[in-house]
Amino acid sequence: MIKEEGKRQSFDRSAGILMAVSSLPSDYGIGTFGRAAYEFVNFVKQCNHKYWQVLPLGPTTYGDSPYQSYSAFAGNPYFIDPDMLVEDGLLTKSYLLSVDWGDGKVPVHVSEEEAAGGAYTQNTDIELGSECYVSYEKMYNNRFSMLKKAFESYKKVRTESKVKLAAGLPEYKKFDNFLKENSDWVNDYALFMAVKDHFGGVVWSEWDDDIRFRTAEGISKYKELLSDEIDFWLFVQYEFDKQWTKLKSYANSLGIEIIGDIPIYMGYDSADVWSHSECFQLDENLCPTKVAGVPPDAFSDLGQKWGNPLYDWDNLEQTDYAWWYRRMKKSAQLYDVIRIDHFIGIVKYYTIPADMPDARQGEYRQGPGKKLTDVINRAIGDKKIIAEDLGVVVAEADELLRENNYPGMKVLEFAFGGDRKNPHLPHNYTHNCVAYGGTHDNETLMGYFIEHEDWELGYAYDYLDTKDKERMVDAVFRAAYGSVADLVVFAVQDILKLGNWARMNTPSTLGANWKWRMRKGELTDKHIKDMRYLVSVFGRE
Repeated sequence: MIKEEGKRQSFDRSAGILMAVSSLPSDYGIGTFGRAAYEFVNFVKQCNHKYWQVLPLGPTTYGDSPYQSYSAFAGNPYFIDPDMLVEDGLLTKSYLLSVDWGDGKVPVHVSEEEAAGGAYTQNTDIELGSECYVSYEKMYNNRFSMLKKAFESYKKVRTESKVKLAAGLPEYKKFDNFLKENSDWVNDYALFMAVKDHFGGVVWSEWDDDIRFRTAEGISKYKELLSDEIDFWLFVQYEFDKQWTKLKSYANSLGIEIIGDIPIYMGYDSADVWSHSECFQLDENLCPTKVAGVPPDAFSDLGQKWGNPLYDWDNLEQTDYAWWYRRMKKSAQLYDVIRIDHFIGIVKYYTIPADMPDARQGEYRQGPGKKLTDVINRAIGDKKIIAEDLGVVVAEADELLRENNYPGMKVLEFAFGGDRKNPHLPHNYTHNCVAYGGTHDNETLMGYFIEHEDWELGYAYDYLDTKDKERMVDAVFRAAYGSVADLVVFAVQDILKLGNWARMNTPSTLGANWKWRMRKGELTDKHIKDMRYLVSVFGRE
């Protein structure tokens, strides 16, 4: 529904919980769309909250970041639940029990002495041997073997359904329908992944010229050569879609909406850049000419060179931003609300020559602005947008948000520096915003208060009226829930009052990110009672 011409519908006064799918408990090394996901939906419902926010669901690349994906459309194979494959007759439980899923015990950068000494166990009873971290190495080594075993079983099921039609839609027909409904991306993605495996996982710019440049002969050659492998990747996406659709339908049936998250840029080594190179700033050899990042600032003298290829906005405009339309339409099928990461880049983006070693030689350029948001609005129908507008204040971005009625973001961890006009302080909020305790890139709230010195926290002590760390976390919740912000979202780690050992990501670092997992039974009736109390007192039910 649209409130008025040109404006999106506002959020009702409500609250949500941020929980990465990868962080859900499971017996298989990483969170999935299985039982624990349904139990988490129930938890959100019992808390009288309306939203579950997830991190991007795409297949991850080197570094395991959900913000660097092989596809803007495909789903992460790690999230396919093994028990559901058993229920479908594709695997046996005994096989699953025989696999080492690598239930991590301590983060990779923490020694056993540090863990035993409590340096990473603040305010918890975590012990060595508990299920706390994802071992992505074991995920990579074992998950695809499991899925290929399920695929071999599935081929028999699909073949049998063609011969002996059971009641209802036969399996082969469901699979064919999925391929037809997703034909604008799934075949290119499956071919990309099959060819990538064929060449030992190297970036696509190192493939043979016939397939790197997508010649007709090259496409035909590899489709024939890798037909079974391509079929496997199609099966993986079919299973992802089936399980996610079922989970989302369950959440929606309870009145819970899913907030999804999409990065604005694509990684270079992705099916999208390979199959739609005309949409990106690439040279005649299909290598990036300009890449994304941010300029030097108080945190970095060199700035940040992210390396993502930049969009060729002029060429995209010639197609009425068709690739973006398809992307947002797919996102609207996956989610009820779509958070666009680094939304400011739609208005004004930083461009760095690809051959520069850092971000000092970049410059700002104008983005498509309203031309693109008009396309986004058409693509998503009555779904809602959250614009991640953090960082440098850009007046044009503020104007575009107002014009579309998109809510921006406020983060409590950013509130206690600067002066009393800091826009992240709750007394400065306006209605149409989403207030977060912290994002996936921030410290946990408990970690923030523990790790910072008194001189840094002086205003926080005054504002929250306490110096007790645990009470400060409670006070942040109350400040946000009691604010005028239409929507409030806090991470599970902050509900659990976990220290920085449970942090999801530390930007510009590798090795210890995206690994945290919640233990079974860690969320209790007391947490439900506390969260219900907050929404009741501050009118967010």
